[in-house]
Amino acid sequence: MYCPFCAAVDTKVIDSRLVSDGHQVRRRRQCLDCSERFTTFESAELVMPRIIKRDGSREPFNEDKMRNGLLRALEKRPVSIEQIELAINQLKSQLRATGERELSSEMLGNLIMDQLKELDKVAYVRFASVYRSFEDIREFGEEIARLDSGKKGDDKKGADKNGSKK
Repeated sequence: MYCPFCAAVDTKVIDSRLVSDGHQVRRRRQCLDCSERFTTFESAELVMPRIIKRDGSREPFNEDKMRNGLLRALEKRPVSIEQIELAINQLKSQLRATGERELSSEMLGNLIMDQLKELDKVAYVRFASVYRSFEDIREFGEEIARLDSGKKGDDKKGADKNGSKK
């Protein structure tokens, strides 16, 4: 790895750690010429499936597009960057796990909505309203009612109305 300070070819690894839930390796390096230290991140380059859009066109999976959609839905919500990155890594793993070379944008949208439902219900409704092109307030109400009915099932798992465990 070239030194970003002096462009020397020889650097040594001082420390390595797993980050991003084991999906990346963080390495602290030191240049053997100028002795400056810097950090690099290493991750596996894996082939992602192509996405088949609703109009039938195909395009490569675009992680930045997915990240921007998630960030827009989660804007001003109490979700940390670490939680978002973990959700993105889980989504990418789910896409690769299908083993398919091509996936429909509908399947990708549903996987994203499932992740958002786990992260933040408000962000889920925001994303669903755009993704499913809600026409009026009634559709918002129906989606919120579906979320509410799912939440009642969660209460039976040992949490009271205040959210604390029994």
